[in-house]
Amino acid sequence: MSGCVLTVILNYRTAEMTLRAAQAALAAMEEVTGEIVIVDNDSGDGSEDILRDGTRGWPRTRVIQSGHNGGFGAGNNVGIRAGLSDGARPDFIYLLNSDAFPERDAITKLRDYLGAHPDCGFVGSHIQGEDGEDHITAFQFHSAWSELETAAQTGLVSRLLRKHIVPIGMPRSPTRVDWCAGASVMFRHATLDQVGLFDERFFLYFEETDLCHRISDAGWHGMFLPTSRVVHVGGASTGVTEHARKPAYWFDSRWLYFTNRGGRGYALLTTLAYLAGAIIWNTRRVIERKEDRIPPYFLRDLLSHTMRSLMPGATASQDTKRAREAAR
Repeated sequence: MSGCVLTVILNYRTAEMTLRAAQAALAAMEEVTGEIVIVDNDSGDGSEDILRDGTRGWPRTRVIQSGHNGGFGAGNNVGIRAGLSDGARPDFIYLLNSDAFPERDAITKLRDYLGAHPDCGFVGSHIQGEDGEDHITAFQFHSAWSELETAAQTGLVSRLLRKHIVPIGMPRSPTRVDWCAGASVMFRHATLDQVGLFDERFFLYFEETDLCHRISDAGWHGMFLPTSRVVHVGGASTGVTEHARKPAYWFDSRWLYFTNRGGRGYALLTTLAYLAGAIIWNTRRVIERKEDRIPPYFLRDLLSHTMRSLMPGATASQDTKRAREAAR
């Protein structure tokens, strides 16, 4: 298969790791036509100079500056819009996290799959940690039902709502998915032409889910390709781990995603569904003497954020603007 690939790597204050990711991507693109563009997302810590020095003499690789930290989606949009250095149009856009390292054939396999399946809009890689542990990165779309199931995590509820469970496990063969994690994913350029790029109102989290939902709405589908393998450190550039307290911009992104899907009333319903699931979980936890698995302060933060977002004149994007300033 053929086709030109533009690989976009977004850096925010992880210059040395970004260079490692770019070096792995360059090796994986040895037999792939295309280029790598590294976007420094206004790190303000000397990252841009480190990246320019580190890539000096590298073929088909350049470093550009976003000019402001607009978040994950906005930063990747800068790289996508930059395109190829000669102004030519790439056939595919490959997004790679700054803390992700593709195997030598990982990019080729994604490109070849899209080339062979013209109805597929995007395809994601199998992700594993540096310890060899699989990362679940293949998902169904979030919904009010999935929020209930996620919080409850109780056998009967999960069985009743099995068609709404967001993670779909670890497929061992090519599998259709609603969305996949943005650590290693390739999009068809024609698909992005049709649906647009990332919604830049998202600062971080849910932006790839929103984009994949728009792709689905436009009649394309996504795939998970387990033979394309990538090692991912995870959380290196954001500092946010699964069990840490969620930052304000996480709740902003969640609210924006659900309002995009069904308005403020639907977003409120998803919060109520999660709280109902949490009641089920906490009842079970007390009876069975289990450790709590809901992150610290999560329920309080979720409820307070929802109430603020419902107040007249309030918008989630105001909180996100504050988060953007804090990240500078």
